Amino acid sequence: MKEILLILSLFYGLSEERVDPPVPPGYHNCGYQSCHALKEGFINVHIVPHTHDDVGWLKTVDQYYYGSNTNTQRAGVQYILDNVIESLTRNKERRFIYVETAFFWKWWIKQHDIVKSRVRKLVNNGQLEFISGGWSMNDEAVTHYQSIIDQMTWGLRKLNDTFGECGRPKIAWQIDPFGHSREMANIFAELGFDGFFLGRIDYQEKTLRFKTKSPEMVWSGSDSLTNEIFTSILYNNYSPPPGFCFDMLCSDDPFIDDKKSFEYNVDKKVDSFIEYLNNMTNVYNTTNLLITMGEDFNYQDADMWFKNLDKLILYVNQRQKTTGSKFNLIYSTPSCYVHAINSETKGKQTFLVKKDDFFPYASDPHAFWTGYFTSRPTVKRFERSGNNFLQICKQLYALANLGPEDRVDLNALREAMGVMQHHDAITGTEKQHVAFDYARQLQRGIDECEIVTTAAIKKLSNVSVEQDLALNTCPLLNISQCEHTEGNGRFIITVYNPLSSLVNTVVRVPVTGMGYDVTDFKGSTNYESFIIPIPEFVQTIPGRVSAATNDLIFSAEIPALGWKSFLVSPNNNFSQMASSAAASPPSVELDSETGLVKSVKFDDQTYPLKQNFYYYKGFVGNNNEFKNRSSGAYIFRPDGDLIEASPKASYKTYSTPIVAEAHLTFNEYIHLIIRVNIIDNNVEFSYVIGPLPHDGPNGLEVVSKYTTDLQTNGTFYTDSNGRQMLKRVRNYRPAWEIQLEEPESGNYYPVTTQIGIRDEERGLELAVLVDRAQGGTSLNDGEVELMVHRNCLHDDAFGVGEALNETAFGKGLVVKGSHYLIIGKTNGTGQNSMAAMTKALAQKKLLDTWTFITPLKDGESVPNNLKEQFAGLQYNLPENIQILTLEPWIGFSFLLRLQHVFEKDEDPIHSQPVVVPLKDLFGTFEITSARETTLGANQWLEDNDRLQFDTEGRIEDLRYGFNSNMFKNRNYNFVKRQVTVNADSLEVTLQPGQIRTFIVDIQTK
Repeated sequence: MKEILLILSLFYGLSEERVDPPVPPGYHNCGYQSCHALKEGFINVHIVPHTHDDVGWLKTVDQYYYGSNTNTQRAGVQYILDNVIESLTRNKERRFIYVETAFFWKWWIKQHDIVKSRVRKLVNNGQLEFISGGWSMNDEAVTHYQSIIDQMTWGLRKLNDTFGECGRPKIAWQIDPFGHSREMANIFAELGFDGFFLGRIDYQEKTLRFKTKSPEMVWSGSDSLTNEIFTSILYNNYSPPPGFCFDMLCSDDPFIDDKKSFEYNVDKKVDSFIEYLNNMTNVYNTTNLLITMGEDFNYQDADMWFKNLDKLILYVNQRQKTTGSKFNLIYSTPSCYVHAINSETKGKQTFLVKKDDFFPYASDPHAFWTGYFTSRPTVKRFERSGNNFLQICKQLYALANLGPEDRVDLNALREAMGVMQHHDAITGTEKQHVAFDYARQLQRGIDECEIVTTAAIKKLSNVSVEQDLALNTCPLLNISQCEHTEGNGRFIITVYNPLSSLVNTVVRVPVTGMGYDVTDFKGSTNYESFIIPIPEFVQTIPGRVSAATNDLIFSAEIPALGWKSFLVSPNNNFSQMASSAAASPPSVELDSETGLVKSVKFDDQTYPLKQNFYYYKGFVGNNNEFKNRSSGAYIFRPDGDLIEASPKASYKTYSTPIVAEAHLTFNEYIHLIIRVNIIDNNVEFSYVIGPLPHDGPNGLEVVSKYTTDLQTNGTFYTDSNGRQMLKRVRNYRPAWEIQLEEPESGNYYPVTTQIGIRDEERGLELAVLVDRAQGGTSLNDGEVELMVHRNCLHDDAFGVGEALNETAFGKGLVVKGSHYLIIGKTNGTGQNSMAAMTKALAQKKLLDTWTFITPLKDGESVPNNLKEQFAGLQYNLPENIQILTLEPWIGFSFLLRLQHVFEKDEDPIHSQPVVVPLKDLFGTFEITSARETTLGANQWLEDNDRLQFDTEGRIEDLRYGFNSNMFKNRNYNFVKRQVTVNADSLEVTLQPGQIRTFIVDIQTK
């Protein structure tokens, strides 16, 4: 046995003496109890070794992991993890934090049991600590809360399954995203975290916070819930102090401590470090300081770092005796730092309360990072579509209770979507070849999940696994292309509804013929259908390969978490053709001379409305100084005023009882379909933009602008990650005075789902919902402006190193997307309230119906056992309650999340608590028990006891300094949430703004 251990030890680069004994079951000394002791009477300096590993950016995920493509960047994550584990083993005082579970898991599954045992020991004694723990470090501007929660949950589950309690992160570490959202603070509080660390905030705000000693605060993430979280802004983003980067990628000198050497530099380096610490004490307000010791892809040779950090700690601490230094350096983690702050301040010191967010982010007077709100718009839409299908895939898996053999197919999409949330993925700030790789990963995940959805529908329909039943998806329906509907034969349309209540929807598929019957499987029920011509500008989109010239449409009611199938058969007659008329479509009036929108009608009220497309020219500079910054993938910087793309448009109109359309052409690269969705009570503006021309050296940044007569007093509203709405005021920041040299880009905000304006005096509100994240603003009263496409012909010098000039099929990229417009009374009630209409529409567009196509061969009949209709729920949930998550979990359990989609006081009717009985909710299984967890499902809720920080209820306003006491004192202390599930009736109550997460045991029916 000893010889075997010796061979294995040598093979894995370990000495025989360091082969660890097995860790006793249940033994651990992790978490706060593993923190190094603080030295009383000193300023304790927390040295935090870390690496920041982008899950794709300049290189693809695999290139980063394996270390290939070195000409682009010298970075290999597998070597970082190999070497860090070895270095930690050599010295028990050392600490290291790791964040990106996607990379860690890729490394972990390839390790030998000896290495795994060693890692578990390091985790159990607190030397290796996981921070954040999501699959990636997600962006906070253009990500949707459902996808954020999913990617956090998947990463946390891997850590929890592998390391148990010691693998559970306690801290959020968002050091690189380009601005920070309020909803993200809310989510991290719901995950049970004790602290939130930020890297990038506006340069003006950072200067002011440092001046007023207020870089640390308590962030209130919600007006509906008591979800506060201690938040700290890092001193030097996430980089080490100047002169103290000890990595193979750095050029700083190491410690040379041989006094006989002419290169001896210990005294000089220690003096420099202490001077740095003295500067920090002028900024932070406690006797604890945190120093980040790491950078992008650092620690590929971990010993370079740790040898020098050992010396740094040794020699700085020696100054305590020799010079009376007040600083005490220790190896530490962000968790230990937060715990130290909590221990020091509890009952002695209070923090200001922040209630807004950190958008937009500017790094200099001419660099507002607001361009990435729109960059790579097709990637942003593909991600949103991927989330739609992931939820359907998870729901069908659970409803059919598929076996473990299908989980690999489900996990592929889980992980691809987790990668897509990364702050250089969905943001569009990656290199082009990396964007292609992201899309390839996501498409592979969707393809594998199609195996799951087919298996689930077959099982739920009692169709044998062996029976050839294709349930094809059509990913290019948005450009009216689907090979499975464009032939001359019959086909089945199966429409699945992932929402928690019945939905009435318009089904639309491209066809080549002019006459079709849409019936039930027996042919006894006919559904009224219509033919609408596909606009020529859609038919000629580059890359479209389709003979279809018409869309077949019909309306259908689809049950909650269920499907309905329809048989489509060509006939020799003509289907009802949408009537063409010179008049404008119902509810939208077009100007007869210009062809542009003149007014819209909602609920028999006519409102003046103009819509047109404009563009900014992107600024071009050499990036050598602030004033010469170019517009690029990250930043939006216009060169001059907004320019009208065209003063008029040619148009054709078509009308049916369920949809009315106008097809407009503005110029050779801007087209629009105005669609009155009678069923959804909204007007859709479906734009087709591109290929964008090159205007000399400048790129074009195209916006759609909606102009009303509403008096809005410089105020508008945007969502925070698709959830709560935040008030925005033009040229203003709630907590500090801003000096704006870029008034357009400095007023742009991320719009994940909607932007709105209100006329308080007239009681009117306009909302525009989007089908993907993009940048938006209101630069003039009564206007809403959304950026829909951009090409930037020059790099903005923030690292990506190439222009944002996307092409597809040999031409400039064409973008097809939609805005959904609603106007109504702000004080409306019931179904007519603006909150009710926008919430319902937002949910419907986020979790849209999904169309599966089953072609039938000549003479082939509908499969005998194929269910024509299936409902996953026994009854519809109220419209203010949504099943956010239903998916297979561990063993035979399911993960269930319920969400109250309205915020407190948002609506007089819908913002009320709702009781949901779980026991008999689902049709295919019965819930036998439910146990509540934190949002990430990695800790029982009753075990979550977060650190409390004292405040005086003073809403943060840096204009008046840290010691301002302008607001009435009251406590905002964290409150431990109560577990309230009736064990007998399995009824749960949801409060406004609340998401509740349960692991449920089930019994199949």
